[in-house]
Amino acid sequence: QVQLMESGGGLVQPGGSLRLSCAASGSFFSPYAVGWYRQAPGKERELVARIIRNSSTYYANSVKGRFTISRDNAENTVYLQMTSLKPEDTAVYYCWVVASGKNYWGQGTQVTVSS
Repeated sequence: QVQLMESGGGLVQPGGSLRLSCAASGSFFSPYAVGWYRQAPGKERELVARIIRNSSTYYANSVKGRFTISRDNAENTVYLQMTSLKPEDTAVYYCWVVASGKNYWGQGTQVTVSS
């Protein structure tokens, strides 16, 4: 079983930065994939960024060049560094892990980009 706890969300002005963290606990070894999804009001949940195994990364077109996903295997933590934030980045951000053939989700953290 894997438990995920996100932190780092909040209110930021357009053009600002935030770093989201996702701390994973529980018994698992080398997750197959880690990533971040987001869901804005009235919209479907969408994939923002992911790392498969330890190397292959993916970013949604809307965040390429602005967001960076990384992981600290020693700390079982996944990060999402977000820069040049835009109002359209406003959403609840969810941490996602695939381990032992199962999908795990965090509870979500709100990111609001507004002046």
